[in-house]
Amino acid sequence: MYYLCSEFMANDYFQFKQFTVYQQRCAMKVGTDGTLLGAWAQVPTESSRILDIGTGTGLIALMLAQRFPQASVLGIDIDLDAVCQAKENVENSPFASRIKIEHANVMDYNNEEGFDAIVSNPPYFVNSLTCPDDQRTMARHSVSLTYDGLMESAFRLLKPEGVFSLVIPSESRSLLEAAAHLKGFFLSRVCMIRTTPKKQPKRQLIEFLKHPVNELCIEDGIIEDSPNVRSAWYQQLTQDFYIR
Repeated sequence: MYYLCSEFMANDYFQFKQFTVYQQRCAMKVGTDGTLLGAWAQVPTESSRILDIGTGTGLIALMLAQRFPQASVLGIDIDLDAVCQAKENVENSPFASRIKIEHANVMDYNNEEGFDAIVSNPPYFVNSLTCPDDQRTMARHSVSLTYDGLMESAFRLLKPEGVFSLVIPSESRSLLEAAAHLKGFFLSRVCMIRTTPKKQPKRQLIEFLKHPVNELCIEDGIIEDSPNVRSAWYQQLTQDFYIR
């Protein structure tokens, strides 16, 4: 995971322009991965119903509520501590009336209405050694939610014209695409994320639809032009959130 610069963090919280994210009780802290997804993901309509799978601190849910003022957002997480933390962050935000946080496993979650958009920053260590901390293992490793399970759940909960967006490590893309294809998803948009211009993409922002597209949209994103110098692309993407 990429982590944000220390200027945004004080006493285990991050201050954004319109909200504050506390994270003391969450295994996975606020990082650039979640911020990228929250700023990049699209919704079909302004009044979309959005589901954030594995909401953690509630960061992505808060970002989407800020970006889409008519949308309603549901964040779910299997980790009770994270759910409690996310609820506190939401209640102290300007978007409390449009965001709901629930303690739930997406594999067992049902919703008759369905969702117009689903987002997820899923567990990203696949087939790797787990850590002794159960909370961090659940948040970081796919033992708690495989790509197959994630895709099956997202396809079941997404409306026919809905959009499913994720952020993943580049090395996991082939596994994710295979799982998505088996469930009936079609790749529609990809953004390759480089930390600096000369480095290979370490993360990818991925978007899936339930129907094929005429042309796959491929984007490039660079976080820093040089050490501690944010690129114009990253500044523009996050300008509504970062204080400076």
